Amino acid sequence: MSATTESTFRRAQMLLCGLLLAACAPLAPPSGAAPAPALVPEPASPAAQPAPAPAPPLVPLATPADLATREMLAFHERARQWTGADLAREIGRRGEASAGARASVELALLLGQTRNNGDLARALALLDGLLRSSAPEAAPWQPLARLVAAQLAEQRRIEEQLERQNQQARENQRRVDQLSQKLEALKAIERSLTTRPEGGAAAAPGTRGSTP
Repeated sequence: MSATTESTFRRAQMLLCGLLLAACAPLAPPSGAAPAPALVPEPASPAAQPAPAPAPPLVPLATPADLATREMLAFHERARQWTGADLAREIGRRGEASAGARASVELALLLGQTRNNGDLARALALLDGLLRSSAPEAAPWQPLARLVAAQLAEQRRIEEQLERQNQQARENQRRVDQLSQKLEALKAIERSLTTRPEGGAAAAPGTRGSTP
């Protein structure tokens, strides 16, 4: 191969390598073209928040009348287990002289359990005085006193009705006893008539014949 030919071959190889390197290089964007928008990563979706817990229900505050009713219900439950001697002692300890609003209701409840004559009337009188009171300390006890008074009045009505029925039953029994006594007396007379001796009855005609 001549020197000229070898020189031309080398230049051709260098040109070919240049073309290959140009083909591998990234293409430049044409002038005036808008640049490609940059890829923005999507924001991660927030984690699901738990639903808020429901607010607790509002509990109404107990009124003085509510507290008085609760105290008397507890007292009545204890008093139901007392004996007659316990009731008499507690009634005597309270007494009417120092009866305030609370003591009046307690005493009325105790008197309603004795079954003694006059105790219901005494209990109703105590409650009536409390219901008529205009003192501020009596106000919380008046709703309960009104309820207890209605219950005791009904109890008194039933007891009076039973007493009238018992009295009528005793009167009916007395009449039955009187009729029984009269009937026994009539039976005794009848027996005396049927058991008269026959000899006395037969002697009567002979006596009449001997008469001049």
